[in-house]
Amino acid sequence: MTIFLIVHITVQPGKAAEQLAAFQRLAPLVRAEAGCLEYRLHRVEGDDDQFVLTEQWASEAALAAHDAAPHMVAASQANKAFRAGPARVYRLRGVDA
Repeated sequence: MTIFLIVHITVQPGKAAEQLAAFQRLAPLVRAEAGCLEYRLHRVEGDDDQFVLTEQWASEAALAAHDAAPHMVAASQANKAFRAGPARVYRLRGVDA
């Protein structure tokens, strides 16, 4: 079963460039992980301190491995220097029409 995540990120005022740089370093590592189908950062128009990360994973196992990957553990610690607080993660479930 494919897993879809939306991650809402708020950075400290004036720290957007640090978020962008961190994503540029991290994205190639994440996209190379087994089971990563999408890993994309978006800016919220009109608010430089808000970002949305969209993720898609092939399985629960792939997502669990991603969460435990050393580069993700390190990023979680490094993000504290520029994020306003913990990211809000939304796990999505499709609705059949």
